[in-house]
Amino acid sequence: MLLVALLSFNLVTHEKPRVLPLAEAALGVQPVSITAVRNPRSAGDAHDFSSEGDYWWPDPKNPDGPYVRRDGETNPHNFLGHRRLMLAFARDFGALAAAYDLTRDERFAAAAVEHLRVWFVDPATRMNPNLQYAQSIRGVATGRGIGIIDTVHLAEVALGVRALHGAKPLDDATEAAVKNWFRDYLRWLQTHPYGLDERKAENNHGTCWFLQAAAFALLVDAQATLADARRQFKEVLLPNQMATDGSFPRELARTKPYGYAIFNLDVMCALAVVLSTPEDDLLKFTLADGRGLIRGVEFLAPFLADKSKWSRPPDVLYWDEWPVRQPALLWGALAAQRDDWLELWQRLPADPVVEEVRRNFPVRFPTLWRP
Repeated sequence: MLLVALLSFNLVTHEKPRVLPLAEAALGVQPVSITAVRNPRSAGDAHDFSSEGDYWWPDPKNPDGPYVRRDGETNPHNFLGHRRLMLAFARDFGALAAAYDLTRDERFAAAAVEHLRVWFVDPATRMNPNLQYAQSIRGVATGRGIGIIDTVHLAEVALGVRALHGAKPLDDATEAAVKNWFRDYLRWLQTHPYGLDERKAENNHGTCWFLQAAAFALLVDAQATLADARRQFKEVLLPNQMATDGSFPRELARTKPYGYAIFNLDVMCALAVVLSTPEDDLLKFTLADGRGLIRGVEFLAPFLADKSKWSRPPDVLYWDEWPVRQPALLWGALAAQRDDWLELWQRLPADPVVEEVRRNFPVRFPTLWRP
């Protein structure tokens, strides 16, 4: 039986007071794509997204040689320009698309469409639909498959494009061009060696690959990709990543186990939302031994409510900045009919300002994720 908080809860009513001021502020933001900032060390051109491996540093034994890895320790001298532009775009576009979806106010749609044109349509400013030069490592690689995680924020953008369908400012030509961009990027993810490798990752990287592929496929109506992703969720992602207690052992083995565990559960729940159908609710799906996303929330929720209960070492960085309003709590509450999870979600910070937290928080506007 649904309890009191869930009985009275309406996501649209709850979100409007937060979303509309964010969208009003975004109306005054000039769209800026990655072409505005160039990484001088990138092997790509001005239209290629560029980032550098987070945990790679100069080798003290060979300062001019290839970089070496220090897990969990972010090098502050890395190029961050394109990531920051992506985060700003996802935030502003998401607010505008969500506000239009909630109000049908064409002002929000018109501003959102301008962002789409700058990022995906205009030849002078559009981003190339690939991530060939992401998470490069000086002296080691000009790009890597794990860089695909840098565009996880585009999953919510794709859902925002769907929400704009039918808006007067989104003319047919622009909508077709935007969908073609996402279709091209999905094809790259499914055919380039970087994408093929990332798809096979048995941790948050694989989860993020599938979230993007599923969201893009939903936008462009790639039903075969969606069907494959549902199979992979049930037969590969969940059984290979989750332990019987609902934890993700590969995430817990990292030097930032708390943040990684939160991130992977959020993304896997988001993937379940995108892939679910009226006949097949993946939030409620369980393996024969009972493993499923509700068990995953059962494992993590006590530590989100009271971080002092965390029995593992604290994260080496950003320990104090988590948790925020983790979407796994919302979707878990609705699936499992848990008032306590919903109440926790409601009282956690909804709009984190710390850049690293924002980068690992790809669901800002949950109304865009409604069926």
